[in-house]
Amino acid sequence: MNSRNLFFILIIVALYSSCKEDVLPKPKAMLRLEYPKTGLEDLVSNCNFKFQYNDEADIKVNKDCAVILDYPRMKGSIYITYKPVQDNLEALLIDAQKFSYEHVVKADNILEHPFLNTDDKVYGMFYKVEGNAASQAQFYVTDSINHFVTGSLYFTAKPNYDSILPAAVYMQKDIRKIMETLRWK
Repeated sequence: MNSRNLFFILIIVALYSSCKEDVLPKPKAMLRLEYPKTGLEDLVSNCNFKFQYNDEADIKVNKDCAVILDYPRMKGSIYITYKPVQDNLEALLIDAQKFSYEHVVKADNILEHPFLNTDDKVYGMFYKVEGNAASQAQFYVTDSINHFVTGSLYFTAKPNYDSILPAAVYMQKDIRKIMETLRWK
């Protein structure tokens, strides 16, 4: 091997080794998200239902009893709609279940949690949606005779399950509280 070839080999090795970045381990750390301890407010409206909601949420009640609970710090909202039952309970149930399972395309899993409050005649289902779906939770409640309420949780940010998971869990607990405190007027 002549000295010229040896020189080119040394230059190639030097260039190759100088282009590598040093690999440094990431420091150990945990993501710390703190949400405020909150109180509960009573829904004040002329609607056929009432419930308690998180006082951190900004609430808007429309004339048709559509309720929006907005969480500006978390960039999310809970949308609640009311429909009277008029011999259409089966259709309302099918629509609510169908709407919940429309997210199955993007969802990794949809967990169903039945809800029963026989003392106050509030029956329903809570759907916990896992994955990069548009909505992280859905629910419906009814008295099976006169009233039907549905709700959905949406974020204004692009769905990235890992990023929104802490806020989603926080707001899912609020939805459960809404279901537990819902009463018919």
